[in-house]
Amino acid sequence: MPRKGMRSLCCVAKTPSNLQPPLTLTPRQSLESAAAYGIIESAADIIERWNTETSTFAKVTSMFYEDKAEAMVFIERVNNLQKTMDLLVSEDPNSERLMRAQRLMEIAMKRLQKEFYQILSMNRAYLDPESVSTRSSLTSARSSYSDFPEDDDSNTVGDSIVEVEEVASKVMTDLRSIAECMIASGYAKECVIIYKTIRKSIIDEGVYRLDVEKISIAKAKKMSWEEMEIKIRSWLEAVKVSMETLFKGERILCDHVFQSSDAIRESCFTEISREGAVLLFGFPEIVSAKISKKSSPPEKTFRLLDMYSAIAGNWRAIESIFSFESTSVVRSQALKSLVSLSESIRSQLRHFESRIEKDSSKVVVHGGGVHPLTTSAMNHISLLADYSNVLVDILSGSPPPDRTLLPESYFNVSDPDVSPSSELAIRFAWLILVLLCEIDRKANHYKVCSVQYLFLTNNLQHVVSRARCSNLKQLLGDDWVRRHVGKIKQFSDSYKRLAWGPVLATLPENRAVELSAEEVKERFEKFSESFERAYGKQSVCAVPDSELREEIKLSIARKLVPIYREFYNTRRSVIVAGAGGTTREGEGTSGSSYVSSPLSCLSRQSTP
Repeated sequence: MPRKGMRSLCCVAKTPSNLQPPLTLTPRQSLESAAAYGIIESAADIIERWNTETSTFAKVTSMFYEDKAEAMVFIERVNNLQKTMDLLVSEDPNSERLMRAQRLMEIAMKRLQKEFYQILSMNRAYLDPESVSTRSSLTSARSSYSDFPEDDDSNTVGDSIVEVEEVASKVMTDLRSIAECMIASGYAKECVIIYKTIRKSIIDEGVYRLDVEKISIAKAKKMSWEEMEIKIRSWLEAVKVSMETLFKGERILCDHVFQSSDAIRESCFTEISREGAVLLFGFPEIVSAKISKKSSPPEKTFRLLDMYSAIAGNWRAIESIFSFESTSVVRSQALKSLVSLSESIRSQLRHFESRIEKDSSKVVVHGGGVHPLTTSAMNHISLLADYSNVLVDILSGSPPPDRTLLPESYFNVSDPDVSPSSELAIRFAWLILVLLCEIDRKANHYKVCSVQYLFLTNNLQHVVSRARCSNLKQLLGDDWVRRHVGKIKQFSDSYKRLAWGPVLATLPENRAVELSAEEVKERFEKFSESFERAYGKQSVCAVPDSELREEIKLSIARKLVPIYREFYNTRRSVIVAGAGGTTREGEGTSGSSYVSSPLSCLSRQSTP
């Protein structure tokens, strides 16, 4: 403005007292007006330079990519322009300067919309959820390389991490600068529309690639279990990726870009992620509805447990990522799935127990070996023990078995490893007890009592062996194992007594008593006949556990061989004298044949 004009603005004209004095500006107001003019013109210079409607270069070029320093000046000038507009509105809403500033602001916002869109579109590799979700850990990962000697490989990896970190950080900072400028200028809606459109497409694509699709209950019921199991495995992987990268990364990016507005952050993240998240966490409900408690094999229980573990294990992340009130539907859906899965799992466990109790198979295992029911049930129970951490929660809502039905000595109250009040331990102990009771009934299928006890020995040995090498040992405690090992010994001793006791009974209890040659001969004949008969019966019996088999063989040998050898050695002379001469063992004397056969059989195979 010419100095003359300035002076005319500052001087006070003399007017008659009966007239209103003209509008005058104080020196301060004149300075503010001049400053506003300077800010508008300064902003106009850079805004017009990047006007997409008047410059072909501006139309095809990204300002942030071409000249980052000038882009930041652009943001600064626009912010100053907005402040000046606020001042001008308070002074004169109809001023020409305000209208000019408004036109410049519209041009600037079109430019920033274009930049915001270009940055989001061109940097998808650096803004994908995985890159964003791991951004916070890149610095620590990079610093860890400094702990090792430098070499070419470590330098390459370290440089790559630095590059990714720097680019991602710069891109996110640029987006935040544009978003804050547009929001402050009253163009939040335009900014949000661009962000939601691009980012929702990325999240929807991510959910699709994770093979998460909407399936109706009717369609699920028509699918084979093999097809459903494939989808369950895909879902389990999808939950892991979604919570560690997809939704986590989007929440981090959204919080960063729209840090200046809580409402916009919530609105953007909710619209972008809610649909995909509800679809993801709604799948377990459909699976639970498909699995029928009457027709489902016990193996399906583990798929339900896997799904429950996936949600429960990520519950804190779910609450953190979907913490907004508008995303409560996601938390509710995840909770509904947990409840649905819990009900299905409890139903499956009740059905599993019922199947053991009502097992109608009349399979008689050859030789008193391990019954298929024992094998399958213990496989299932030991695998269930691997899920003890979630079963505690799942079973907390259902009444435990009546402890009065358990033997008084089933748990040792003083055992520090397991508390008798532990509901989960009681449940597992009860399941095993139900199995053992059924095995006890199946032992009656054997007509020979000794084989019945061998059957009980083998099956209880299998139960204890599986318990020892699984989490069952930790649940049930060492005392439970010791008590059942003692029970194995009782069954084993009963088997040995019934199977081999009659053989020992053929020898005199008092081996020092005087016997005639005929009586000795008769004793040897009875022993030989009894031994051969027992050996023939027991040789077809089975002891699958190698350690138990060796223990039984040695136990029988220790009892039988010394007694027989002592009797033979003390009566050998009587036999030889009665035969009328001395001959070598096994060369035609009647007594020697009674000796060689039992001893050789006993040494070769004295047990099943």
